[in-house]
Amino acid sequence: MNILIGMFDSPFVRRVAVSMKLLDMPFEHRNWSVGKDQADIRRYNPLGRVPTLVLGDGETLIESSSILDFLDETVGAERALLPRSGAERRLALKLMAIASGIADKGVSQLYEGAFRPAEKRHEPWVERCRSQMDEGLAELDRYATTLDGNGWLIGTRMTQADITVACATTFVHEALSLDATRYPSLMRQVARCEELPVFREIHLPFFTPQS
Repeated sequence: MNILIGMFDSPFVRRVAVSMKLLDMPFEHRNWSVGKDQADIRRYNPLGRVPTLVLGDGETLIESSSILDFLDETVGAERALLPRSGAERRLALKLMAIASGIADKGVSQLYEGAFRPAEKRHEPWVERCRSQMDEGLAELDRYATTLDGNGWLIGTRMTQADITVACATTFVHEALSLDATRYPSLMRQVARCEELPVFREIHLPFFTPQS
């Protein structure tokens, strides 16, 4: 059986896990932290990063984008979560890139506070990351306002764009106390995903330790 390494409070691990559930691809979950479980993770991924997917034959895949590509290739074009070609594929990739960037900028803000001593934290850098994150969220919200409120982000079925946008938005909302009222259309779309059983199952609220 495939082994998925990483905690579900990571939006990147979570989007892989949700995708595998939707595609009926069973996996064993290793709930390992990039902090306290570094040695264990490095046995499979020299970078010590998650998600890492260990296939049944021992082959290891790293980085969520590569893993998602493998999943789609495995299930075939008809079931793949990313549109196969054309304008819909380009749009999905664009929305996913924005959402992944939002998650990355959220992580950068968290790391600045978690790993850098207070006297060495650089507020202009944090503000730059925050601004980039906010602009990304605003762009997704603008796109969501063009939808009729009943459909998915692209077409008539859930795609990887929906999964990635939901996982990234929920992450920054929980980890950085995002003001959801600033992005009403986006949050309505995300709520549609988060209400589904698979999203409720694959969810670990982000915990920020008190200083």
